[in-house]
Amino acid sequence: MKIPDIFKSGKRSLSFEFFPPKTEDGIESLFRAISRLKAYRPDYVSVTYGAGGSTRETTVGVVTRIKQETGLEPMCHVTCVSQTRDQVHEVLVRLEQSGIENVLGLRGDPPRGETKFVPAAGGFEYAADLIAHTRERFEFGIGGACFPEGHLDSPDLETDIVHLKKKVEAGADFLVTQLFLDNTDFFHLRERMERAGIKAPVVAGILPILSTPQIRRFTSYSGAKIPTALDAELEKYVDDDDAARDLGIEYATRQIEELWQNGVAGVHLYSLNRSYSTSKILDSLDLSRE
Repeated sequence: MKIPDIFKSGKRSLSFEFFPPKTEDGIESLFRAISRLKAYRPDYVSVTYGAGGSTRETTVGVVTRIKQETGLEPMCHVTCVSQTRDQVHEVLVRLEQSGIENVLGLRGDPPRGETKFVPAAGGFEYAADLIAHTRERFEFGIGGACFPEGHLDSPDLETDIVHLKKKVEAGADFLVTQLFLDNTDFFHLRERMERAGIKAPVVAGILPILSTPQIRRFTSYSGAKIPTALDAELEKYVDDDDAARDLGIEYATRQIEELWQNGVAGVHLYSLNRSYSTSKILDSLDLSRE
C-alpha cells in the first residue's frame, strides 16, 4: 500500500516512528512495542536512518521485518549523509526487492561530532536531489520533510519554503513535519505553503515529552522552540521524569485535538520505541480517520 493513496482517498492518517536499536535485545523490545501499538491500527510506521546514516543496515533489516512479520505498512527513511549516489541507489533497490513501497527522502543530519552537512563525494547535496533520483527510477510512495519553524540551515522562512517547493516538484507526494510544540507554527507553515502553491498533504510530527532534559536536548538539536508557559511547567519537573512524561501526554493530546479539528492531513507520533505515552494519548482521543 502506498501512503499517497491514503490522502487521495480523503482519509486522514495515523502513523508512528521508530528508530533502529543497536542491540538484539533492543530490537526485540522494539517489536514488542510495535505489537502493542498495532492495536491502534496505524496506516503506516516509519523507521529512521540514524544520525549520519549510521544505522543503514539495521534500518533496512527492521523495515523488512516489519513488512514480513507484522502486517503493518513500513516507510523507510533514506538520507544523503555519508553515501554516494550509487550507495543510496543500492539501498533503494534492496528496499524494492523486499517489497517496501514507501520511503522518506531526507538530506539527513551531519555525522556525530560534525556541525555542518557536507555531501559525500559523488553523493546527493539536497533532499530534493535524492527525491528526484527516487522518483525517476522507482515506483515508491515518497515523503519529504518540512519544518514549521524553518530548517536550521535556512536563513529565513522564505528561503525555507523555496527549498520545500523544490522537494515537491522533484517528486515528494506528501510531507511530514519535524517536531513542533506550538501549533501556530504548523498553521503558519500551511499558510506559507498555500501562498507558494505547494499542495502536498502535510502530516504533523508530534513528539510526546518524556522528561525535561530530553525535550530541551531534542529542541536544541532541531531548532524547535519550547513555548514559554510549557517550559515553565517543565522546569517544575526537571528531576521528576514521570511527572514530566504525564505533562507531555496531556500536552500532546491537546496539540493533536487542535490539529485534528483544523483539518490536519495526518498525525505522525515520534514514539522513541516506546508504547506507553503513545497509547495514553490515543486512548484519550477519538480520531475518526474517514
